[in-house]
Amino acid sequence: MRLLKVATCNLNQWAMDFDCNLKHIKDSITRAKEVGAVIRLGPELEITGYGCEDHFLELDTVNHAWECLKEILLGDWTDGILCSIGMPIIRGSERYNCQVLCFNRKIVMIRPKMWLANDGNYRELRWFTTWKQKDQLVEFQLPPEISEALSQTSVPFGYGYIQFLDTAVAAEICEELFTPNPPHTELALNGVEVFLNASGSHHQLRKLDLRLRAFIGATHTRGGVYIYSNHQGCDGARLYYDGCSCVVVNGEVVAQGSQFSLKDVEVVVAQVDLDAVASLRGSISSFQEQASCKTKVSSVAVPYNICKPFNLKMLLSSPQKIMYHSPEEEIAFGPGCWLWDYLRRSGASGFLLPLSGGADSSSVAAIVGCMCQLVVKEIANGDEQVKADAIRIGNYADGKFPTDSKEFAKRIFYTVYMGSENSSEATKTRAKVLADEIGSWHLDVCIDGVVSSLLSLFQTVTGKRPRYKVDGGSNVENLGLQNIQARIRMVLAFMLASLLPWVHNKKGFYLVLGSSNVDEALRGYLTKYDCSAADINPIGSISKQDLRTFLWWAANHLGYSSLAEIEAAPPTAELEPIRSNYSQLDEVDMGMTYEELSVYGRLRKIFRCGPVSMFKNLCYKWGATLTPSEVADKVKYFFKYYSINRHKMTVLTPSYHAESYSPEDNRFDLRQFLYNARWPYQFRKMDELVQEMNGDRVAFKETGEDGGTAAGGGGMGVVAAASGNPKAGF
Repeated sequence: MRLLKVATCNLNQWAMDFDCNLKHIKDSITRAKEVGAVIRLGPELEITGYGCEDHFLELDTVNHAWECLKEILLGDWTDGILCSIGMPIIRGSERYNCQVLCFNRKIVMIRPKMWLANDGNYRELRWFTTWKQKDQLVEFQLPPEISEALSQTSVPFGYGYIQFLDTAVAAEICEELFTPNPPHTELALNGVEVFLNASGSHHQLRKLDLRLRAFIGATHTRGGVYIYSNHQGCDGARLYYDGCSCVVVNGEVVAQGSQFSLKDVEVVVAQVDLDAVASLRGSISSFQEQASCKTKVSSVAVPYNICKPFNLKMLLSSPQKIMYHSPEEEIAFGPGCWLWDYLRRSGASGFLLPLSGGADSSSVAAIVGCMCQLVVKEIANGDEQVKADAIRIGNYADGKFPTDSKEFAKRIFYTVYMGSENSSEATKTRAKVLADEIGSWHLDVCIDGVVSSLLSLFQTVTGKRPRYKVDGGSNVENLGLQNIQARIRMVLAFMLASLLPWVHNKKGFYLVLGSSNVDEALRGYLTKYDCSAADINPIGSISKQDLRTFLWWAANHLGYSSLAEIEAAPPTAELEPIRSNYSQLDEVDMGMTYEELSVYGRLRKIFRCGPVSMFKNLCYKWGATLTPSEVADKVKYFFKYYSINRHKMTVLTPSYHAESYSPEDNRFDLRQFLYNARWPYQFRKMDELVQEMNGDRVAFKETGEDGGTAAGGGGMGVVAAASGNPKAGF
């Protein structure tokens, strides 16, 4: 038996904070060595942090990375252990995303990334170039100060592997695993038994299974030990990197780290038998045949044994059941951990949330409550860093620290119900009950006086006073009156966030939390610069349907029972007067259901459908209940309001990324914001198709978990002006 102990890690790195990142790297190496590991793998670009973006274009960023690597190599960190460390490197005039493989205080090899992530949330080609010389390793001249310090002038650079006396090890960096022809295929045929994948992979609802299946598939038919490392934490932007570092042997997971955690460093260790890899490969005839005529890959010889001989006292890591979180748990823990990172790193003293008693703002409140529960739990488990951060943020003294989540919430979480004459007692009561369950410092504020003052000012300037539609006013008046309320709440929220800590003799400021969901953003069902304009938004990329199931889960698992009643209530903005024969409802205002919005969003973004393609798809999906003409009307209505309101995406509050059809304009959904909202060519093509179908119903429909038939047409709602539709709730 050739026994090999390996260590991989989740690291909560912070882009451009080299002190923080270096500390975590050293800590992870120390822990790996303490348990006897001879290989330590860290995440992609771990020295700088993955999310540096255009800072990668600065020479300082690369130079600081070299300085940190030098500090690691001059110490005893790499004695007797192969460390794979991620950093940017400039070779000549080219900048590469690299894994630096270090052993015994020397750089053994530098492996540049060959296939870069360049879609969705990723823009690696903006900062790095791909390594294209696959047929050879070249000599890389180390920077003079590094060369002098290490007494090493050059190092092999390129695509290849490390050949120890008893096994072969190679790097496969993040995106390369997911390419049509991944490197591990030919590396395995060249005898590589251990694969190191350093990654920067973000959380997205229901995504983890795809990642783990890739690791399992990489070694199931080829054999091998696949070691995966990932960032864990916000890194300073919209993404949450969700850890789950793991070790897979011959297609079976033998070690898995956490997906959501407040820990800065988590080391995952496994002990494996490399003879099991050799045995599997030797039993597969096709592997033997293909290996005999393989394309040769360059290697670097390291005359050292890293395996241990057979020892009964050394237990092998056994296959284990993969840990998956439900989508409801992902919504609780992912944004909860993301919020904690923002709170502790921003210098803020807490959060302020406009709490309307509706589903969206209540979901945000529950996530903050979950964060408080996680903090108290980690402190009880002995995490000194979480404890120190909580003591500082919560302003504890005399050796005290959080032991109760509600008590902690009272210190760091303000909720504000900003009611008007259009608000109901039901929502006011629901907001208060939920605030009490979570433990927030809750305020009840009436905004009617401010609204009336603004209307009086308007009347003085213009001589006119607008009226609601139910009182005989026009659509323009009705929309304007709703937007005034929404924008006043934004101004009031920021004022309270900045001044309430002063009122209560607390240091610092509070971050304002937004609560608009992905479906409302896609439709533009929000007022520009209303309470959707906050500091950060933990649910801005989560669908209404997922939020509703989350509310049920949170009512039962987080201890906030009032969420069940909130989920059951019909969504309403409460921006118009309530009458016995009229009650404002979100889905009526929007002219479409949240279920329909989710379908439109997935077809538009994930399946890349324009109006005509979407119409064709929905004729199949909804054809059992709707005529082609009715389907066309729905598609036209969606694209009209999507394009009219696209400009709002340019000012969306930075949101936790969780859904693949997010319309977020920053970098995930790059589209123009000035459209011809009539879509004359596309809508005309749809009309022609409807005529060809002669108005007949399609005889069949597609079924699926997100399918079903369309709900009724609903009212047309308010026509969006430049300022847009009001936001449901606060």
